[in-house]
Amino acid sequence: FTGNNIGKQVAIVLDKKVFMAPTIQNKISSGGTRITGFANKQEAQDIAAVLKAGELPAPIKIAQINYIGPSLGQDSIDSGWKSMIFGILIIFIFMIIYYNISGLLANLALFINMILVLGILISMKAVLTLPGIAGLLLTVGMSVDANIIIFERIREEIRIGSKVKTAINNGYNRAFITILDANVTTLLTAFVLSFIGSGPIKGFATTLSIGILCSMFSAIFITRTIFLTLSNYISIKKLSI
Repeated sequence: FTGNNIGKQVAIVLDKKVFMAPTIQNKISSGGTRITGFANKQEAQDIAAVLKAGELPAPIKIAQINYIGPSLGQDSIDSGWKSMIFGILIIFIFMIIYYNISGLLANLALFINMILVLGILISMKAVLTLPGIAGLLLTVGMSVDANIIIFERIREEIRIGSKVKTAINNGYNRAFITILDANVTTLLTAFVLSFIGSGPIKGFATTLSIGILCSMFSAIFITRTIFLTLSNYISIKKLSI
């Protein structure tokens, strides 16, 4: 090929793009060649490294480009943390005012839930970003929602005259299907986002998935255990459900 095309250019194509087009000076018979005309030694070394590496095994596609300064990013994360803490405090106050001692138990379960979520994220060495904080906030909301559903079911059992343990067990059993349905549908959505989403979306989906699993555990198992334990010593009316 080279012997019949001396004086002509030959294109070197990498990743479907013409990388360079040197002119054939002589026939390549020994399996090696020499390319001249570079501006400096560094340019020649860079070209040699690219040619030795060859094409990439898979094409590179730009999924997302973000430009943000380090100080602005830190300010956003700090604001996100402050918003989350402020929101949790408001939820704590609301639960205590509306449900009294039962609200205090729900707050304890929520606190345990947050410890579980953060513990899992730390064990995974995950970096908590703004989408991750948003996932935590949504987790808190769903956890509180689950506790409210449970408390309202227990209240209904109390109104019809059920005994202490019966009211607790029936309340949790009646609320379980509703809580499971809401959390499973959200969990499926989070799984889909984790597969088709980009970096920030995957962070949100991962945090949300972990939070949903932990919130179900804390709302259904932890609070139920506490209620049944207290019911052996305290009348359920004193819990002000």
